[in-house]
Amino acid sequence: MNLDVKSLPEDPAQLKEIIVSLFNESAEYRRRIDHLEEMVQLLKNEIFGRTSEKRSVVDSRQFLLFDEDQDDKPQIKDQSTDRQQVAGHSRKKPVRKPLPAELPRVEIIHDLDEAEKSCPCGCQLSRIGEEVCEKLRYTPATLVVERHIRPKYACKQCEGVEDDGPTVKIAPVPPQLIPKSFATGSLIAHIVCAKFEDALPLYRQEKIFARLGIDLSRQTMCGWLINVADQTRPLMDLMDQENRSGPFVNVDETTVQVMKEPDKANTSKSYMWLFRGGQPERPVLVFEYHPSRSGQIPLEYLRGYRGYVQCDAYSGYDALGRQEGIVLVGCWAHARRKFDEVIKARGGTKRRGSAEEALEYIGRLYAMEKRAREAGLDPDALGELRQREAKPVLDEFKVWLDAKVLVTPPKGLLGKAVAYTLNNWQRLIVYLQDGRLRPDNNLAENAIRPFVVGRKNWLFAGNPDGARAAAVYYSLIETAKANGWKAHDYLTHLFENLPLAKTEEDYRKLLPNRSPQ
Repeated sequence: MNLDVKSLPEDPAQLKEIIVSLFNESAEYRRRIDHLEEMVQLLKNEIFGRTSEKRSVVDSRQFLLFDEDQDDKPQIKDQSTDRQQVAGHSRKKPVRKPLPAELPRVEIIHDLDEAEKSCPCGCQLSRIGEEVCEKLRYTPATLVVERHIRPKYACKQCEGVEDDGPTVKIAPVPPQLIPKSFATGSLIAHIVCAKFEDALPLYRQEKIFARLGIDLSRQTMCGWLINVADQTRPLMDLMDQENRSGPFVNVDETTVQVMKEPDKANTSKSYMWLFRGGQPERPVLVFEYHPSRSGQIPLEYLRGYRGYVQCDAYSGYDALGRQEGIVLVGCWAHARRKFDEVIKARGGTKRRGSAEEALEYIGRLYAMEKRAREAGLDPDALGELRQREAKPVLDEFKVWLDAKVLVTPPKGLLGKAVAYTLNNWQRLIVYLQDGRLRPDNNLAENAIRPFVVGRKNWLFAGNPDGARAAAVYYSLIETAKANGWKAHDYLTHLFENLPLAKTEEDYRKLLPNRSPQ
């Protein structure tokens, strides 16, 4: 507000009104500046700072190297020498882990020359032992050509005689994963694992095969992967059924760029959805590609499902909570992240504020969960422990939040963190109801992380068919890993037996949530 001193009113009431207006305007500018400074500092932290949300625990006996407060230093002083002493500590000597016992061994003996095996006294030295040092040798991958030979048979006596039957007999061609190609189940399994588990794009694999002397183009490999993914459709239908058979489902989604989508620009975003469900001891993870982030997608996938659904606070999941038989469970990791952003936006200052207080409450909840895991509590015992220890902490935290929301600017990071937690409170405390539930959605977030890592390498899917094939392979790999398989072992087992599967029972035996053979 621009003011001319000569134009100020003489009436005290009007003058007071102008002063109050100026004060309020100044305070509003200050709040906006504080908010912008928070956002700038948070952006700097996201670019240059630590991504970990773990809070460091300071040992009172340990000196701080930087930014320490001289008055708060824990010191032990020797009065006679006027020197500081630090309490002693023990340190483990690093020990190299032994190499796996199942690896084949090749012995290389380094022995003395025969002339050196004699003692100066003239006697022959006797062997009293040995020293063994194991080193790891790498042999590059090798390819083996399988020659499938089918002998032909004919009757010499009937040669040249007209007959209705065949004159030459030969064994039928065995069922093949990809007919008229040189691909075997193990080769397809390797290509799939390299791309979707190790994030190695097909153009890099093409160069690797070329070094091995094989001309295998990325276009051929891409066609193989789409072909095989289509053959797994009956298997994926069974995985969908098993996914909806458990007591809870974890849901998450992330972006993916897909080329040649109908009525969409190549630069637009599409989404890969993850549904993790099934029986807790045999989980199933299903990835699904969709062009949008519509709330209809989880609603349609979970149609007819009854149980808990754990997800973040994205509004697209709200429709699930209105379905009969579905109970939405919140994620404490997301709530915790909001308060952690407040600390990061402060630039790592050492002062203890409201965000630290909130994290202490959440930390007490997770400390109880950690003790329960270490004690190996079953779901019933864990549920009782939560009611006894976690519920009082949550009640106390709720009182703290209700008081804090009244005195915290709503547009600041702290205000948003408090509001987020309060708005989702009813979902955040649902995990107290059932010991099989977890306080956060980390099961889904950890499962979707391999896809995010792969996306940074192969960048985009060439077309919707490729995106759907990627969803199939991530589903198979992550489900197999969650059930104790090595991804390559499972995929080889699957692709060698997939051409032989005819009935639903045949496909059910190939499910990745079955235990390894």
